[in-house]
Amino acid sequence: MTDRDGLGWGILATGHIAGDFTRDLHDAGLRVAAVGSRTTERARSFAAEHDVPNAHGTWEALVSDPSVDVVYVATPHPAHAEAALLALEHGKHVLVEKPFTLNAREAEAVVHLARARGLVALEAMWTRWLPHMLEIHEVLRSGEIGDPQLLLADHTQSLPKDPGHRINDPALGGGALLDLGVYPISFAVDLFGLPADVQVAATFTTTGVDQRVSGTFVHDDGRHTVFSTASDLKGPNRAAIVATGGSIDIDPVWYTPTGYTVRDERGEVVRTGRPATSGRGMQYQALELERLVREGRTESERLPAAQVVGIMALLDEIRRRIGLVYPGEATQG
Repeated sequence: MTDRDGLGWGILATGHIAGDFTRDLHDAGLRVAAVGSRTTERARSFAAEHDVPNAHGTWEALVSDPSVDVVYVATPHPAHAEAALLALEHGKHVLVEKPFTLNAREAEAVVHLARARGLVALEAMWTRWLPHMLEIHEVLRSGEIGDPQLLLADHTQSLPKDPGHRINDPALGGGALLDLGVYPISFAVDLFGLPADVQVAATFTTTGVDQRVSGTFVHDDGRHTVFSTASDLKGPNRAAIVATGGSIDIDPVWYTPTGYTVRDERGEVVRTGRPATSGRGMQYQALELERLVREGRTESERLPAAQVVGIMALLDEIRRRIGLVYPGEATQG
């Protein structure tokens, strides 16, 4: 860490999600030091809009900036590994947008380098640190509704149908699974661990990426997850955990700051909760990374590196089963 107050955040890429994240950093009082893009024009425009002091027209310049301690990677999926590895090689911690990489092989490379350098490489699965999710875990740990056995979760959006849009572009890692389905899948692993059995079905766009994916996981001790995701339909975006002595219903939109209802086995409401949050809620993952650095730790107990790699391997297996291969992957070792 530098001698200045707090970590200096570098924003790598200038898309919509990078803007949302930067606003939440500012709202949380965290220090945004610089932004980097492929062009100086885009970097300067982003810096002016989001009150960022330094703008760099190359990734190399951003990760070489001494005012930057941690890099937030917000590129399209296929560039996540490249950007994260570059930042780590320059001694920067990284917070990498979900999905962590394009596949498990890339994830392993990022995790290996982070461990070798003693740096944090955290997936920006922001839902893991949202206040309502932390409270839900407290309910489950208390045992008041028994043992959780079933997760029902969906993430469906009506996104642009334009074949040139990134969600429909194989070269940009498009498709519902990696962009949307990663949320309920990560939630399933968070609750029950990696599944022992996977059953999935998918339909595809005319461009060759998955448009809808539905599946069932069987985890240890017979626990089940049922999930669905779609890029062409906007559904309820709800989630429910069913336990031996009750249930938890998470309000829409379950993976963003929201509320929840706890019911007993008779279906009667035990309690409700809606923790206060500010902004979009993306600051909590940044606060977690800063906590890890402050405490001299490199991995979060809420999302350890081995689990990140495991989730990427699970996504790889789902893609194998539905027949989704991205350009260049067939020739990779």
